[in-house]
Amino acid sequence: MISRRSLITFIAASPVLISSLPAWARAPRFFQTNSGVAMNGYDAVAYFTMQKPVKGVAKYAFEYEGANFHFSSSENLEMFKTNPQKYAPVFGGYCAYAASLGYRAATVPEAWTVYDGKLYLNASLRARTLWLKDVPGNIKKGNKNWPKILDA
Repeated sequence: MISRRSLITFIAASPVLISSLPAWARAPRFFQTNSGVAMNGYDAVAYFTMQKPVKGVAKYAFEYEGANFHFSSSENLEMFKTNPQKYAPVFGGYCAYAASLGYRAATVPEAWTVYDGKLYLNASLRARTLWLKDVPGNIKKGNKNWPKILDA
């Protein structure tokens, strides 16, 4: 049996105990390398303007929603700064196909799609092939899963 004194001591100490527990880590909003660079250092804008993956450089970097994006030119950097929602990858640059299945996966620059004005990245060319079988359906499933995925 717990004494009244022990119970009062426990209740008084609870806020201290709870505040000292490690916080459950939420996944970063954007997929990042270990060095904190989004999209494996590739230029998000180039997928739209050059229709291919182009490596960015640290000289043209911009922090957006806690991630460090690199660009291949000052023009692309300015385009992103002006409208990041247009150029930032959907599902935070995590694999769009994986998001449709309910989980997070890293991506590779070569597996990408611009669909309906949005950039989607995939974990591999095989994942991209599966993604392309039903892009609208996969987007719908990914959008439904996305809030839970970041908390997982």
